[in-house]
Amino acid sequence: MNAPIDPIDPPTQVARRGTALLLTGGGARAAYQVGVLQALAALRRHNQPGRQGSPFDIIVGTSAGAINAAALATGADRFGHAVARLSRIWRAFGAAQVYRSEARDAARAGARWLGALALGWAWRRGAARQPRSLLDNQPLRELLQTELPFERLPGLLAAGHLRGLAVTASSYASGEHLSFYDAVGDMQGWARTQRRALHTRIGVEHLMASSAIPFVFPATPLTVDGRRGYYGDGAMRQMAPIAPAIHLGAERVLVIGAGHGHLRAGQPESVSGDYPSLAQVAGHALSAIFLDTLAVDIDQLERVNHTLSLVAPERRGETGLRQVDLLAIVPSERLDLIACRHLHTLPQAVRTLLGMLGVRADAHDAPSAALASYLLFEAEYTRDLMRLGRADALARRVDICRFFHWHDTAPDLR
Repeated sequence: MNAPIDPIDPPTQVARRGTALLLTGGGARAAYQVGVLQALAALRRHNQPGRQGSPFDIIVGTSAGAINAAALATGADRFGHAVARLSRIWRAFGAAQVYRSEARDAARAGARWLGALALGWAWRRGAARQPRSLLDNQPLRELLQTELPFERLPGLLAAGHLRGLAVTASSYASGEHLSFYDAVGDMQGWARTQRRALHTRIGVEHLMASSAIPFVFPATPLTVDGRRGYYGDGAMRQMAPIAPAIHLGAERVLVIGAGHGHLRAGQPESVSGDYPSLAQVAGHALSAIFLDTLAVDIDQLERVNHTLSLVAPERRGETGLRQVDLLAIVPSERLDLIACRHLHTLPQAVRTLLGMLGVRADAHDAPSAALASYLLFEAEYTRDLMRLGRADALARRVDICRFFHWHDTAPDLR
C-alpha cells in the first residue's frame, strides 16, 4: 500500500444479521452498480442518521462486481466513505487505468491474434508468442494494489463489521467454478457439482482472476489445493450466482445487476438481417456469460420461496430449504445502447482494434456496441451509467426501505 492503513472504527451499530449484497459482473457496466450504491448510501444517511458501518454483513461479487464488492468490504466500518471512494474512481475512469491502450500495444495484440488464426498449428512452435488475450490489464492490477486496503479485512471481520466476503473465479484446467471466501469463525466451505468454495485470505490476484474476461484479459495464476492453475472470469459457468450469499448465511439478498432487465419474455428487440460481425458474436457470448444466469437464478429462488410459502411453517425445516427475501435492481435502459453514444471516447488504438472485429465507430444499434459496452472504461460512459443506477434505485426507494425495514424519512433525492 502506498498510503497508511486507516484505523478500524469500533463496531457500534452493525448490519442486520443475514443481509447480503450481490454484485454481478459486466466489465465497465459495473459503473451502474456504483450509482445504485450512491442512492442507497443517501437513503441510509437520512433513514439511519449516525450509522457509519455497512448495511450488509455479507458481500459477494463476480468479475467487475467482485472489485466493487472488495472495495465495500475493506471499508465495511464506513459505508458512506467506501461508496464515495468507489464513486471517485469510477467518475474519473480512463481505459488506460484498466488496460494498456497505446497504439503499439493494440497493434501487437491484433497482429498476434491474426497470426494465430492465419498460421494455425505452425504458430504453436513459438508458444511464447501465442496471444494470451486481446488486451493487457496490468494497469488494473496496479490500480487495485493502490486503492484496496486488504490489510483491513481481517480486523473488520474480527470486529464484527462483516461476516463474510466472497468472490468467484473459474478454473480453465478443471472447469470448476470456485467461490473464494473469507468469513468469521470456522464456517465450512460447500461443494456442488462443478462448483465449490474455498476459505482463504482474499487479495488482488483473486480479483484479477475473477475479472479476467475470456479472450479479452489474460487468465491469472492462483494456487489452489497446493496446485498452481490459471483462472478466468467468475461469470463463466456460474450457474447459481446467488448461492454463495445463501451459503454464507444470507436471509435477504440485494442484487445489483448490469443486464437489460427491462426486457420481458416475448418482447421483441430490433432485428437486423445482416450477418453478425465478430463483435456481435462476442458481445452475444459475453451477455450469455454475464447476464443470463442471474435472471435464471432469480426465477429459481422466487419459485423456491413460493413453494415454501405453501408448506406449513413447522414442516419447512424438513425440506432443507429456507425462504430468502430478494430485491433485484437492474438497468431500466439498455447499457449497450448507452455505449453507442460513447464509442468515440475510447482511445484511437482500441477503436481500431475493435473496428477490426466489426465494432463501427458510428454504431447506433446495440448488437454492434455490445462488446464495447464491457470495455468502455471512460468517464463519459461510466458517469452516464452511474446516473442511471442512482435514478433506478431512487425509483425503487419504497422497495429498498421495505427491504431494510427503514421508515422512509428522506427528502426528494433526485
